[in-house]
Amino acid sequence: MTDPVIRALTASDARLFDELPDPLDARESHRRTRFRPDWMRVALRDGEVVARGAWWGGPDDPEPVNINWFDVAEGEEEAGAELLRSAPWQVELEINPPGGWRDEPDLRAAAETRFAAARAAGYELLVERFLYRWTPKRGLPERPGRLRFSAEPDDTVFFDALRRIHSVTLDAHALRAIEEGGLDQAAQEELDFFHWCPSPREWWQIAYTPEGDLAGIHIPARNPSGPTIGFIGVVPEQRGHGYAYDLLAECTHFLVEEGAEFISGGTDQGNFPMAANFAKAGFPVVSERINFHPARRAA
Repeated sequence: MTDPVIRALTASDARLFDELPDPLDARESHRRTRFRPDWMRVALRDGEVVARGAWWGGPDDPEPVNINWFDVAEGEEEAGAELLRSAPWQVELEINPPGGWRDEPDLRAAAETRFAAARAAGYELLVERFLYRWTPKRGLPERPGRLRFSAEPDDTVFFDALRRIHSVTLDAHALRAIEEGGLDQAAQEELDFFHWCPSPREWWQIAYTPEGDLAGIHIPARNPSGPTIGFIGVVPEQRGHGYAYDLLAECTHFLVEEGAEFISGGTDQGNFPMAANFAKAGFPVVSERINFHPARRAA
């Protein structure tokens, strides 16, 4: 067997990316995604595409922020690993199998082939997540009316709130940031993401109890694929009252009032309270996401 040849694509040969089966139906989930040909790479063996990866970022990003399309032909785990290892960007990898993939032998085999290639390339599992999509046919969630919401122009107010929220958290990305650089890094990474989203800064909202105490924050957002629940967080001293649902309901109403015809969202599978809130608010699970990160980052 010959060694795989890794090839970066251009606009003229981007068609090569389509020469591999798509058992996890990634193309459907990326109907709104815009990929740059020069951020797409394939592995060929004897002239046939046996692995492919699409790195992705926002329209103004100088480098990709993640890999969100990665396919490997059966038995070609090493070619897939070499595709990842040889890339000039070492960023987080997302694999998005459809819901119920564990119960379908073909889907499970396809997903596990990709997992094996990622691990062989030095990537480690970070977290498994549920992805949600609200549409108008689900109906708007009822606003409980218990909290007072207001815009806040000062980023330091959100930074301080995020430090408090992440001081007790189930979120795997926040926990990794805390391990690397403490609560300041975790809060700053969230702020950087909010600013990266192509939605107005004025949308960010603080929530207060009737007594005037900080309850939490919610960030209605648009990412390059459309309207999304950017962030929901309750400060530790206000937990136990179900306020996360109030924040999610308000965030949903806000986005609909801004013209959203669908709203995406996501949460870690281990975050049972937030998963329950998404279900209560009428957000069905439409797929899953398995996040891997380069092991070198954790060093």
